[in-house]
Amino acid sequence: MSAVKMGLTIEEAAECTGIGRNTMRKLVDWGKLPVLKVGRKAIIRRDTLERFMAANQGRNLLREGDVRRVE
Repeated sequence: MSAVKMGLTIEEAAECTGIGRNTMRKLVDWGKLPVLKVGRKAIIRRDTLERFMAANQGRNLLREGDVRRVE
């Protein structure tokens, strides 16, 4: 039985999406991508990540003003 993880670390989310780890961290720091904090670890819900990718398709993720925030 293979279980699909509901939450991903920043590193796992970066690998899954092809977005760099540092860029993923910036998106979290800017408040554009909400996370669940567990100690020092940030967990990104898989469904939130999918909504974020859809909302920001075609946008420059390196420019804070271009990135749409998701809830």
